[in-house]
This record gives sequence, structure tokens and C-alpha cells, in this order.
Amino acid sequence: MRFLFIVQGEGRGHLTQALSLADMLRRHGHEVVEVLVGKSHGREVPPFFRTKIKAPVRAYEAPSLIYKKDRKRLDKLRTAFYNGNPRKLRQYGQSIEMIHRRIKKQQPDVVVNFYEMLPALAQLRFRTDIPFVNIAHQYLLRHPDYRHGTGDAQSLLILRLHTLLTGIGATKLLALSFYPMKSCARERIVVVPPLLRREVLDLQPIEGDYILGYMLNQGFENEVRRWHDAHPDVRLHFFWDKRDAPTELRVDDTLTLHRIDDEQFLHYMAGCRGYITTAGFESVCEALYLNKPVMLIPAHLEQEINAADASSIPGAATTGDSFDLSRLLDFMQTPRTFDHDTFRRWLLSAEETFVRELTSVVDRE
Repeated sequence: MRFLFIVQGEGRGHLTQALSLADMLRRHGHEVVEVLVGKSHGREVPPFFRTKIKAPVRAYEAPSLIYKKDRKRLDKLRTAFYNGNPRKLRQYGQSIEMIHRRIKKQQPDVVVNFYEMLPALAQLRFRTDIPFVNIAHQYLLRHPDYRHGTGDAQSLLILRLHTLLTGIGATKLLALSFYPMKSCARERIVVVPPLLRREVLDLQPIEGDYILGYMLNQGFENEVRRWHDAHPDVRLHFFWDKRDAPTELRVDDTLTLHRIDDEQFLHYMAGCRGYITTAGFESVCEALYLNKPVMLIPAHLEQEINAADASSIPGAATTGDSFDLSRLLDFMQTPRTFDHDTFRRWLLSAEETFVRELTSVVDRE
């Protein structure tokens, strides 16, 4: 079967999910014919993704999240004004047309949408008969048994609306989850394990002498540096996606900032003592698979829900509102109660589950 991927380019998680799924499908004789990536304001498609996806990649202009001046928290008003201005709306209209043209040209058997809104609007406008299957952790918000869809009412309304819009025209919604749940036919939801790549599954974790961090937003740099100045004896390796930063910025003997590089990130993940991050779903799953203590610092409601979900698993993670690594060190000193074997079994069932769910949407008669 022929698959076309459409991937949200914000952060690292959706991109690595696409890499994982592409490899799974190829191992079962299927083909990824093209990948479209929604490129938001201030982001670029990372070189590691273009290299590893092993399919033609095209980027298009997609709606962006705009952060406050401290570059930590989401600015809802500026996000609305930025994406709602006429020039941007024209660009998004052109993106919708481009998505439709690529689908029409490639004629895939299935389109896989990794939580992008514009492909759903393209489906609404042009009404192709090709089945769409959507993949995201956020679809759990539509599951009647999901307990963590709470928070600021306005932000939650926006998040639920965005999740609803991305699902327009979808044949099936594959909701990535830290743990098994029943499917919900009424909402077209099938609950599935996280998508981790073979490179992650093959890692042999060790306990090194450093803390690993990932900050999606550059504004957290000052918090990290302040904590480091007060605790210079603790070795830190942090990854970020600052475009004009060097590949490796060695601040001093115990603090190094790395531009996001997938292989390097996984290398440091395997050997870290603990992991602190802005609560993106995918890297949390990687850390838990490797049985690393995790601390989550959510920057917006979506990440707050991820953090509440992960920290609800006994012994898996702790949360905070700043990069105060002392809390992570305290958490690392508590007895480890996380049921790693159960989580690992759930995660290793992913390949069989995804191949079954994606191939079953096509009528083969």
C-alpha cells in the first residue's frame, strides 16, 4: 500500500512519530510516497528528518504558536492576531490547495495526518475519497473516559476546537496513550501505544553522571543558566532548537547546550541520570521506555495535560513550573515505583497495532 504523510512541524514529537511509522510500514512491504510538513513561524524542518524519512519532503506554511516576550509561555492573543491577519490567511489557503494537489498527484491509498489542521480543511473543501487516518495524543481529549482534559477554560476550548478541526473528514483517529484504554467507536477513536523508533527500542540505557534536558522554547535558557550558576557541580546537557546557535555551545565544564540533533539526543538520553523537558509527549515516552526519572515543565495547556497524564502513572514523573532541577534531583532520590515492564510491553505492541489499523481502512475487494 502507498501512504502519504502530513506532519505538524512544531517541536520534535510529531516528526519522530512519522519516522517511526514510516519504518514500521516499510518493514511490512508498504511505501511512503511523500511527506508534507507544516512549517510554522520561526521553525525549520530539521535536517535529521529530511535525511531519515527516506521520502520526498515538501514544506508548507502552517499556523504558528506565538510565545510571550520571555519565550516560555504561549501568547494566545498574539497567536490569534498573527494567524488571523489577511496575509497569513491567504498563505494558509495556498497551503490547503498545495496539500490537495500533492494528494491528487500521488494518489496514495491512505493519507496519515499527524495532527495538522490544514489537511483536514483541504479534505473539507475538496472531498477526496482517499481515507485519512489521524494520529496524535491529543485525540484522547475526545475520549469519554479520559480524565486529564482540564485546565484554563479558554485555553481548553481552543485546544478542543483545534483537535476537533484536525479530525474533520478522518476515517479513524489513532489516539496515542501512555497506557491501554478501550476504543470509542462513536468518536472513531482507537487507543494505540506510543510510536517509538527502532533506534530508541534498541538503546541500552546506562546511568551516567549528567542530567539531560530539552527546551522547546529558548526563553527557558535563563532559568537553566541561573540554576546551573547555583549548582555548578551538576553536569547538564540541554538540547534546544535555536536556529542561530552553534551545533554545540559549551558554556563551561558542566553545562553544554546542543542544537537539536536526533542521534545525539538519543545518545544522551540513553546515558542520562534523569530527564527534564517541556512536557512533549514523545520524548517523555522515550525516557519512560528507558526507565529514566522525568520532570515535566509545561509551557501551555496541551503540555499541562501531557504532564498531568504522565505524572498520574505511579512513580513515572514529577512536574514543576520552572526549570528548578533541584526538584528533579529530589524525585530521583525517592524509591522507584514505576512499573517499567508493563509500560514496555504496551509500547512494544505498537507495530502490530499500527499496521493493522492503517491497512484495515482500505476496501480490498
